[in-house]
Amino acid sequence: MDALHEHIESHRSQRAGWLRAAVLGANDGLISTGSLVLGMATAQAAPGAILLSGIAGLAAGAFSMAAGEYVSVSSQSDAEAADARREADALRDHPETELAELAEIYERRGLEPALAREVAVQLTRHDSLATHLRDELGIQDHLRARPVQAALASAAAFTVGALPPVLLAWLWPGPGLAAAIVASTLLLLAVLGYVAERIAGGGGVKGALRVLLWGALAQGATALIGHLFGVATA
Repeated sequence: MDALHEHIESHRSQRAGWLRAAVLGANDGLISTGSLVLGMATAQAAPGAILLSGIAGLAAGAFSMAAGEYVSVSSQSDAEAADARREADALRDHPETELAELAEIYERRGLEPALAREVAVQLTRHDSLATHLRDELGIQDHLRARPVQAALASAAAFTVGALPPVLLAWLWPGPGLAAAIVASTLLLLAVLGYVAERIAGGGGVKGALRVLLWGALAQGATALIGHLFGVATA
């Protein structure tokens, strides 16, 4: 038994959900807030205005991420709840049909008809609704949609990503801020992309390059806009 416990595998695909959400949130926070601060800096705004824009971008982005994730995951949760109610009604009204359907699923997965029927019977006795949700609809309890948790996680990830440019705008209120924002943001994006791909099982370099490309494009666009509008309003 001890050897069995030691051999339990942890698959990287099981971490795909939270990894995607964390990377997406931190990426958004770092790119959007860093680009916003950079645009204000290249427009030669006052240090106080640059810092205020960064803080406003952080707050707005975090709440936007939380709201978007909450609405999206709530829709998924509603769909799962509706499926669970429909399946519970079917199990109550047509138990034999549902049992045969479950046995057929196991047959398609490679079990002999008699064994598939026996497995279906035993699992139905144990927890019929959970068994049908898992094996018929692919809904597993530990992967169920949790809107509040998803919203808080997205907001937290965005905030973590947005903090470096905001702190830099606060601690470096003078010449060279734009260059410092570009250098620090691209460095952090490369690290984030590298770590994310390594956790997912990849080499890391491609992940870093992908994030760097989009981050550089966003920063280039906002720097150009800031420079043009700064010149126009000077």
